[in-house]
Amino acid sequence: MMRVRVSHDAASIAVGGLAVARALREADAQVLRAGSRGLFWLEPLIEIETPSGWQAFGQVSAADVPSILESVCRASPHALALGDIEEHPFLKRQTRLTFARCGTVDPASLDDYANNGGLKGLKHAIEIGPEKIREEIAASGLRGRGGAGFPAGIKWNSAALATGAQKYVVCNADEGDSGTYADRMLMEGDPFLLIEGMVIAGVAIGATKGYVYIRSEYPHAVAAMRHAVEVGREHGLLGESVLGSRHAFDLEIRMGAGSYVCGEETALLDSLEGKRGQVRAKPPLPVHVGLFGKPTIINNVLTFAAAPTILAKGSTFYQSFGMGRSRGTMPIQLAGDIKHGGLFETAFGLTLGELVNDIGGGARSGRPIRAVQVGGPLGAYFPPALFDTPFDYEAFTAKDGLIGHGGIVVFNDTVDMAHQARFAMEFCAIESCGKCTPCRIGSVRGMEVIDRLLAEPDNAAQVALLKDLCDVMKSGSLCALGGFVPYPVMSALQHFPEDFRPRC
Repeated sequence: MMRVRVSHDAASIAVGGLAVARALREADAQVLRAGSRGLFWLEPLIEIETPSGWQAFGQVSAADVPSILESVCRASPHALALGDIEEHPFLKRQTRLTFARCGTVDPASLDDYANNGGLKGLKHAIEIGPEKIREEIAASGLRGRGGAGFPAGIKWNSAALATGAQKYVVCNADEGDSGTYADRMLMEGDPFLLIEGMVIAGVAIGATKGYVYIRSEYPHAVAAMRHAVEVGREHGLLGESVLGSRHAFDLEIRMGAGSYVCGEETALLDSLEGKRGQVRAKPPLPVHVGLFGKPTIINNVLTFAAAPTILAKGSTFYQSFGMGRSRGTMPIQLAGDIKHGGLFETAFGLTLGELVNDIGGGARSGRPIRAVQVGGPLGAYFPPALFDTPFDYEAFTAKDGLIGHGGIVVFNDTVDMAHQARFAMEFCAIESCGKCTPCRIGSVRGMEVIDRLLAEPDNAAQVALLKDLCDVMKSGSLCALGGFVPYPVMSALQHFPEDFRPRC
């Protein structure tokens, strides 16, 4: 019986992946469930086991299945054949640490995970103990991959030193930025990696309970994580004695309710506690007073998912990738008007131009690229003149930009940047938790100012007012929602001033 890997990732399902799997089963093939390789423009992507290795076929429809199977049996060419997908230039150029298994293992099988290098990091962590774990995380240079880039080692050490009989580990999987999908892709394709990373964190700080907070728009990820947690409990990965050790750790999966602001760590904590998701004033920090008032570390999916590699291969290995203070790899997500949309994991340091034009293939529409937004709806717009910027936290900060969660959204020359600036204010107004005035009121006033700016013949006063308003929001907002809205607004105004001329 022919064995075939079929991606059950949401991206594949959205373009007919389940129908392809059904057609393969009807043709008596053995369908092996897998995550996505991240080459989204080739989905549904299937891989068939042959005497010469796994052979891939891209953009497959159910109607293509009979001819593909026949071509494999006859060893004849096929129009959709891609050869060994590992040799594809998009994959070949990557440095896959976090996503090394995604697309090759069964996300529902702990045995498959362990047989492909999983659990080595946790076993080593149990051997060396909490203090050494934290030293390795700190020495690796790992920074939070959720957007802020805060050193994970400092956060974990602070929580470990905090006093409290009960401590918590919380994973922020409320991936709400436009053009981002790395968290979802990992939870659907390699969920045990996230669990392993959270257990390592629990051992490191002395926490016995963890929560994964997933956005409700990710039903496949929720199902995959819930199944993985059940399997983990059955096989001793979770419970009173993790892998037979003296350490206890268990996990719960919780769903959000569609609030963007609950991606902010303290609003997320309120939501987990059953309250309305509102931002808390800091201090106290969550590492001291977090979930239910107990010491808590909150990191995003990619941060926890990096921990098993660091513990398995050592901090020196992980530190050897990257540039400056940005160490390790970053799963970069390419979206928008781009030819090769998908996930590209690489060490920090490639330029924005290389990512968009070389790796991404430029605009799918064939039109000139006018701007890219990096870091989600609160990220700055960079014109092609800034494409020489290295993908690095400090390099982007120096040019008034954000890396955020690693999402890059490409816009061609038809985009109206004044409308994009207005959208940033509108987005903030809709998603604000309402707790602080600069965000709640400033975003509404921002929309009004931009409307007037585009309507008045002499709009210099409105431009000055918009700049003042952005300054107030940036310095006075309680959290990054109101505080970061000025990034897209001011970058649009700075780099594309011609779009802010009156429309009358």
